[in-house]
Amino acid sequence: MLWLQSTPVQKKILTNLWELKARESQLEPLGRWNTWLLCCGRGYGKTLTGAQTVRSFVETGRARNIALIGATSSDVRDIMILGKSGIMNVCPSYNKPNYEPTKRRLTWKNGAAAIGFSAENPEDLRGHELDLVWIDEICKMRYVDEVWDMMKFCMRSELSNKVIVTTTPKPMPLIKKLINDKTCFVTTGSTFENDSLPKEFIEHITDKYGGTRLGRQELFAEILTDNQNALWTREHIEDFRVNKAPNLVRIVVAIDPSITNKKDSDETGIIVAGIDDSGHGYLLEDGSMKGTPLQWAKRAINLYHKYEANLIVAEANQGGDMIEQTLRTIDNNIPFKKVHASRNKQTRAEPISSKYEQGKIHHVGYFAEVEDQMCEWEVGEKSPDRMDALVWAFTELMPDKEERPIWIARV
Repeated sequence: MLWLQSTPVQKKILTNLWELKARESQLEPLGRWNTWLLCCGRGYGKTLTGAQTVRSFVETGRARNIALIGATSSDVRDIMILGKSGIMNVCPSYNKPNYEPTKRRLTWKNGAAAIGFSAENPEDLRGHELDLVWIDEICKMRYVDEVWDMMKFCMRSELSNKVIVTTTPKPMPLIKKLINDKTCFVTTGSTFENDSLPKEFIEHITDKYGGTRLGRQELFAEILTDNQNALWTREHIEDFRVNKAPNLVRIVVAIDPSITNKKDSDETGIIVAGIDDSGHGYLLEDGSMKGTPLQWAKRAINLYHKYEANLIVAEANQGGDMIEQTLRTIDNNIPFKKVHASRNKQTRAEPISSKYEQGKIHHVGYFAEVEDQMCEWEVGEKSPDRMDALVWAFTELMPDKEERPIWIARV
């Protein structure tokens, strides 16, 4: 009846009302809260919820200075702002903000403004005064603690001072801290709560993740405890994590290639790691990607130059000749070493796992995808790309004594 009695303008407004389309769990919490943490599975509608909540705060005058924080600048742009469920697509035509890509800024007619920030550069938040922050996929962020601390320094407005966090959960300290925070409202939800997901998508993810530990995390948003059958534990990684690497005497880029480039192909693992003069190893960057051999070879070479590395290494058993040829078509002067898998994956990985347990390997920041693979892989399973590249990198840097190579020091 309300619809029939509405004017065309009113119908347009009703059509865009989030409150009429959202599931109850997607609506802003009632009562007092400082942080709203949405720990939900893939496809739940986290991004849409975040974007619509920002829109609501703007339209009701509860937020004028807003920060949009994503794992990378492209994530902010392509997902949070321009994505199908991003702010530009959820705001109706009569109240769509003006987007200035070069300034990373959205401005609404009422004067409210949102600026995009990449978690790769936490210092960019310094000096801003914010009353609303939306952080998307916080568990993907390498410098998550620095981002969180810097953001909290900015929350000194007289308006809302609210933080919305939308993420697939991982067992990281900040997530556990927020869940136990009395001022944080926690919403959980699974992939299967979203009835609008295509049948093909549901079939694909069920086939890929159904009945697995990773599926419990990615689909049902369960915060996993350690896999007792894995070679690594999150505790050993967390205990020796650092924010910055010391001076390093040797750096390598390791490649675990994907020979095919299809939609369902594995990624090519690309890991940058180094070692200091006391023999401690440091994971510096995960550059893993899907792509053609030429594409991942270019990335590996870019990382080689970025870190002024000593060497690129790759497994000879996995297309070593092809890798070298591809690298040399781009840069013929790249130092390259083929490593031979004379032992099985478990035997290769165990010494590296032991060095983690001894506190001799440190992650410089968070590497969510690598750490998931390390802490979920079980002996006998197909070993994943990022983890394989990591093992090759540290095997080259920290070999058994009888295999120790002659090093050329970095100057």
